[in-house]
Amino acid sequence: MDARRGAAALLGAALLLTGCASDTDDTRAGPYGGTESGAGASTAEVSPAGEAPPGESGPFWVDPGSPAARQLTVYERQGEEAEAAAVRRIAERATGEWLGGEEPQARARVVTEAAERAGRVPLLVLYDIPHRDCGRYSRGGAADGATYRAWIAAVARGIADRRAFVVVEPDALLHLVDGCTPADLREERYALLEDAVTTLKSLKNTRVYLDAGNAGRGRTDGMDRALLRAGVARADGFAVNVSNFYSTGDSLAYGRQLSAAVGGKHFVVDTSRNGNGPYREGDPAERWCNPPGRALGTPPTTRTADPLVDAYLWVKSPGESDGECKGGPKAGAWWPEYALGLTR
Repeated sequence: MDARRGAAALLGAALLLTGCASDTDDTRAGPYGGTESGAGASTAEVSPAGEAPPGESGPFWVDPGSPAARQLTVYERQGEEAEAAAVRRIAERATGEWLGGEEPQARARVVTEAAERAGRVPLLVLYDIPHRDCGRYSRGGAADGATYRAWIAAVARGIADRRAFVVVEPDALLHLVDGCTPADLREERYALLEDAVTTLKSLKNTRVYLDAGNAGRGRTDGMDRALLRAGVARADGFAVNVSNFYSTGDSLAYGRQLSAAVGGKHFVVDTSRNGNGPYREGDPAERWCNPPGRALGTPPTTRTADPLVDAYLWVKSPGESDGECKGGPKAGAWWPEYALGLTR
């Protein structure tokens, strides 16, 4: 699962973000404000490459200072036209802004303010739960429950009354269901997630989705009960396939099964890297980690043709490593070779 992006990098991009916003858009309105087509974005919103990001991302905000956008600049300066065209397919799409660790209020504010100026909706991914990732590739998180509650409160202050989609704590529930989380932390984790949902839903314009694992489970297998204990009834719904590779069809089937078990809640699907479905070779325990031969999936949109599915999202930023496996850099680090592979 992704490691968080560095606070310094995001805050360092704040001046760029404030200079590339647009408050004009004449395309048709989407179901959550913004637009259903990226074509209406003003050319005042420029990427580091000096051109508008016209890629289809529904109503969602495209970060002009993302690692993919910076890589695009490098390829263009070097005259590597094929590579630039490939990575542009990522740079011009909306991807999740992962928040964890330091400066939560400032980071949430920078992103949501930039998105508001552009007339778009940002996707925030909260990733700071204590004992995160069971001490594996993306280990870390808040030191304890009190620290985490203060962190969530700071994120909420940063979002304020601006619009946002928020995915809450990838793998946090999965690691309760599969037993990875130590027994003495389980009750606290449920309480922390429930408190996070309550805090975020107190905001005027925030949509909240609890992470609910992926179709690899084959059935709800306790995830439905975990969602209910974590407060999904107060959330807008749940997210499936975050940072994973299961097909959209399989993810929809899994999501519908979960929805039926938790009162008909809606859900969102991470389609960022699921174009070729899951990897079937190698160690089954690490098929999720930087698998070769994968492909980009359906671009971000709220047009899903399914009344239960609020959006297809690129929660995981394609091209960022899953961890130090199969030759990859640390979790969350930009890996240009893998990004190019996804576009092919």
